[in-house]
Amino acid sequence: MNTIYLKEIKTPLGELFACADNKGVCLLEFPDSKGLDKELKEISKVLQGEIVKGENEHLKLLERELNEYFQGKRKSFSVPLNTVGTDFQKQVWESLLKIPYGTTTSYQKQANLLGRPKAVRAVANANGQNKISILIPCHRVIGSNGTLTGYGGGLLRKQKLLEIEGVLLGFPSGDKI
Repeated sequence: MNTIYLKEIKTPLGELFACADNKGVCLLEFPDSKGLDKELKEISKVLQGEIVKGENEHLKLLERELNEYFQGKRKSFSVPLNTVGTDFQKQVWESLLKIPYGTTTSYQKQANLLGRPKAVRAVANANGQNKISILIPCHRVIGSNGTLTGYGGGLLRKQKLLEIEGVLLGFPSGDKI
């Protein structure tokens, strides 16, 4: 049976839950993210592993790289990823990895780049199913009108991630970490 290690990582935006097996990071989520329990069960089932508290070399590297990112010293990540999802979701997530640090795109542009211009909702849904926040930068996708839309960690966290990357946007008041 595969061992999937779970570690809590403290960040300036709050705690993150991280999971990794011997192939790479398979989860990076805020504990208050919707569907976290479901994601953990899916990862355990698909990777045929037991989730245990602890860490491996991938989680150690992840923590170091996240610290550098939040200090403004890292623009890309080298830690290996082990994504769990459908083929379509993985294709969408691969497209997210191509969005440069410090830039944003829209769901429509992302769908166009995937050659599926009418699949905006499917692309947005796949972005929402991303289990590896920050590393697979779904926070860089905004509405076509330039507004912040959907983020599992909350819109304030999305805004803060974009600010770290030098992107400044307007933000509706009232959302709290």
